[in-house]
Amino acid sequence: MKLLEMTGDATARVINADPPTPQPGEVIIETARSAICGSEMHTYRGKGMTGGNTGHEAVGTVLELGKGVDSIAPGQRVGVSAVVGCGDCAECDRGQFTWCKSARSRSRMHAEQFAIHARACSPLPDDLPWDEATLLTGDGMGVPWHTAKKIDRADINTIVVMGLGPIGLGNVLMQAHLGRRVIGVDIIDYRVRFAKQLGADVSIKADETLIERIMDFTDGVGADVVIDCAGQRASVANSFASVRRGGIVVFNGESMEELLAPSRDFNRREIWAVGCWYYFMSEVPEMFALWRDGLDAARMITHQFPLAEAPAAFELFDKGQTGKVLLHP
Repeated sequence: MKLLEMTGDATARVINADPPTPQPGEVIIETARSAICGSEMHTYRGKGMTGGNTGHEAVGTVLELGKGVDSIAPGQRVGVSAVVGCGDCAECDRGQFTWCKSARSRSRMHAEQFAIHARACSPLPDDLPWDEATLLTGDGMGVPWHTAKKIDRADINTIVVMGLGPIGLGNVLMQAHLGRRVIGVDIIDYRVRFAKQLGADVSIKADETLIERIMDFTDGVGADVVIDCAGQRASVANSFASVRRGGIVVFNGESMEELLAPSRDFNRREIWAVGCWYYFMSEVPEMFALWRDGLDAARMITHQFPLAEAPAAFELFDKGQTGKVLLHP
């Protein structure tokens, strides 16, 4: 089969590989779509992944069952969760795989086939197209919906989305759909323009006037919520500088740096901070309901490439000149 291999230093190639074999409890998925996620750039730009890739957003058809699988049948269309829990704890019973102490992440989904545990599969409605399904069962809309549920308060009207990669753009689309005023912020012109198309009331290129411009839009008060989707020192600082007193900063962006000071960032202005990673399996039906209610997730997609052209897709994505990018065999 064909498989994308990340060869490091912002390069990749498509190679021939043996088809995966299902382990007990697993299924083999014939890939219909996979999506590129911004989090993959760390590996893509860095050391790469010998013999594979960090693809973790995909949909497809169940091709083969491993031993002991009786919850799903061959031929079923499914979306998958890249985070898989143990299946035996209270968190897994509630569909909260990301809270399971034994949770593991799965990847290698930029391929013609991939293996995944059966409990990570969500059957897709027959009328849900592949493109929309890829976003609704992956990071693309999963993280924005999981985030939206954490800030579901009637007193929240204005939201700044700091960083307009795929997760940031998804937050713009989600919050606009939910009726909030949205301010999008990024350093790349393409993404600033695209955020407007997805429903941002104001979209700003970050510069030395950023905080002043946000304050102007919020009558000098600051935003009710700032969602940091970049995880950079500057974006974190700007998030706290642009949120109102008593407001909320949500962290979607990944960072391992020590960036915060309790007195400066929290105590003196009584700021709430919320961590938000991935989504719960139990939320997938809710995302299907959002789609039926008019959430046009496919608006996120700007480019589609055959798997054979995946290296070119990654190169374009890495330049910040796309929204969501899908690959298909």
